[in-house]
Amino acid sequence: MRRKLDMKKSLVALAFTVIAFFTVPLIAAQNQSPSDASSAQKQSPTSSAATTSAPSEAAQSGTNRIITPYSLPPDLHKKAHDLNRIRFRLALVGFVYGIVVLWLVLRWRLAPKYRDWSERLSSKSLLQSVVFSPLLLLTIAILTSPLDIYSEWIEKKYGLSVQGWGSWGWDWVKAELISLVIGTIFIWLLYVVIRRSARRWWFYFWLITLPLGVFLFFLQPLVIDPMFHKFEPLKQKDPALTASLERLVKRAGQEIPPERMFWMGAGEKTTGLNAYVTGIGASKRIVVWDTTIAKMSTPQIVFVAGHETGHYVLQHIPKGLIFFAVLLLVAFYLGYRCIGWLLARWGANWQVRGLEDWASLPALLLLLSVFSFAINPIGSAFSRYLEHQADQYGLEVTHGLTPDSGQIAAQAFQVLGEVDLSDPDPNRMNVFLFYDHPPISDRVRFSLTYDPWASGGQGEFVK
Repeated sequence: MRRKLDMKKSLVALAFTVIAFFTVPLIAAQNQSPSDASSAQKQSPTSSAATTSAPSEAAQSGTNRIITPYSLPPDLHKKAHDLNRIRFRLALVGFVYGIVVLWLVLRWRLAPKYRDWSERLSSKSLLQSVVFSPLLLLTIAILTSPLDIYSEWIEKKYGLSVQGWGSWGWDWVKAELISLVIGTIFIWLLYVVIRRSARRWWFYFWLITLPLGVFLFFLQPLVIDPMFHKFEPLKQKDPALTASLERLVKRAGQEIPPERMFWMGAGEKTTGLNAYVTGIGASKRIVVWDTTIAKMSTPQIVFVAGHETGHYVLQHIPKGLIFFAVLLLVAFYLGYRCIGWLLARWGANWQVRGLEDWASLPALLLLLSVFSFAINPIGSAFSRYLEHQADQYGLEVTHGLTPDSGQIAAQAFQVLGEVDLSDPDPNRMNVFLFYDHPPISDRVRFSLTYDPWASGGQGEFVK
């Protein structure tokens, strides 16, 4: 339930703009743990602790005691509140910082320099993109890296990341290389479309992004995830858990055989917990982190997997595709409406010849960054709605499979909250702007109060 690719949500690269509006929310719905923090604020999932390690004291307390409202001991409460406040500020600063970086790139006329180099090398647009796009995207990545480093330092300070700086740096390099490849393709396609249709490029390019986004979603668990994490068959690591997940999948009417259930090493890099369903079609699979196995009971993991299965059963994939595709179309249209004015006002000073010029990209990215930030609360609200539905499905599909499924779900959320330092009382503006999951206190409350069977009724989704 807590995602990450982690190709992080970026507002400063076109490929990431497309992914942030389209691919990322879909992958997020599949891969995120039941934590309440937004994907922009959380540490990326990564690698491997021994599955035989004993649960932490916090996890043990959440596992063994009867949960009523979500709460934390005073020391953890303060840490969670402080961390949540820092992440909120980082999200706001990150937006402003990204805008400043793009403005500096325009003011320093870096894009025209890269354009001239690419045009001297070749007259073919694809080869020009191969030169121009990596140079520009790498420049932006380097200029924004101080914020990445500071964010990772915060995760380490609060004990959520245990990854060494060398390993983190290598992951950063791999993520940037992936973004360069994807970005080069997207940017080339964008300018091919712009040069062929100056008035309707925003619509035609949007159409192109749709199948590419689905393809990236299909490819993620097969190609991208293994570049950052170690995966092994779950039945070799935990046969009992595999059997429990098989029963869950069968009850949900899904076809995910044991061969598509995987253990993922996470503890070498993070203390966080996760179990998720990802992929589509032939790439669909269940993944359980080793840290989750170490700190949660089997019934709790089954609930988490039930939540994830709900995303598929309730058709959140096509619903999310349609919803975020519409948001992406709105962003592109707004960019089309404003880019002409922006270039007419400052294009000459930036040495940008026109929209069809490669050097116009930073200006277009600046507009898309502003629009994506403005539209983000809409996407976050929709994501919270889907996550709430998945919580409800998880409660229904595990009802009868595990005793007192509501209490089991509450315990699972309690463990996740304690480990991930989820604030029991987050800033409401933070929730509105950035939370793609309901606050964990709300999720615990719903788990303990949702009981349609008490009066002889039945669940809404699982009859």
